[in-house]
Amino acid sequence: MKSLRFSLVALLAFLGSAAFAQSKTDSIKVAGNCGMCKKRIEAAVKVEGVTSAEWSAKTKMLTLNYDASKIKLDDVQRKIADVGHDTPKFKATEAVYTKLPGCCKYDREGQPAKTPAAHH
Repeated sequence: MKSLRFSLVALLAFLGSAAFAQSKTDSIKVAGNCGMCKKRIEAAVKVEGVTSAEWSAKTKMLTLNYDASKIKLDDVQRKIADVGHDTPKFKATEAVYTKLPGCCKYDREGQPAKTPAAHH
């Protein structure tokens, strides 16, 4: 009986540590300019598996806390590109980028922004 109890305790400890090991924090460079960009970027990653996301217009960095067993970092970057913001792995399509408000049009690959950026 003692060995069964020990096995259960060991199994529960292992499962607990395995679940904890899936929680990750990463930082991703995300192109953008202003408060409207911040809202759009953070809203794009409000999906299952992401526990928190904070983008800084100053540093252009998105700090992301997520469950790696539920979502991959590539999937997060793809969602950001889908709303018009470039990441290191995925670029927004020209069609999506051109629909961004003027203040949100950032410098793409060394090309000047299409309209002057005004910060909100």
